[in-house]
Amino acid sequence: MTRARDELDRLLVSVPDFPEPGILFRDLAPVFADGAAFRAIVDDLAQHFDGEFDAVAGVEARGFVLAAAVAYAAGVGVLVVRKAGKLPGEVLAETYDLEYGSAGLELEPDRLPSGSRVLVLDDVLATGGTLGATARLIGRAGYSIAGFGVVLELDDLGGRDRLSGSPVYSIARL
Repeated sequence: MTRARDELDRLLVSVPDFPEPGILFRDLAPVFADGAAFRAIVDDLAQHFDGEFDAVAGVEARGFVLAAAVAYAAGVGVLVVRKAGKLPGEVLAETYDLEYGSAGLELEPDRLPSGSRVLVLDDVLATGGTLGATARLIGRAGYSIAGFGVVLELDDLGGRDRLSGSPVYSIARL
């Protein structure tokens, strides 16, 4: 087991019936709040994809935390994939289904050179709707997916299947 996984096992909090009955929410806030644990998570993600990306995209909101730290560690820029209606000017938009509803994401185009390799980071891979929509946005912007990195993957929801063709790395699969 990796140091990142050890820290995750030590600090991850599971919250039943949030945000609605029947959902078991995995709260990574305690992991991010602990300096040693956060460093282990960031180092693990950055090392796994070392040299394979030109920029990092973070998915709102917890993905921003991971993307900023990994981009800083790698010396590359960050793209923000925001919830609908949060970005000014021209945006690309995608809608997707969550395990408990639907939502939309947006990305500002023309932030990177065409063909840039983008590593997409988020906290949890569940159904794959969020990361699938992000992949479509990245492709529509003229970039390529270098891979997907997540802290947790919930195997029983099949999200990995919706991201076929791109490398997916999870620190922990539950």
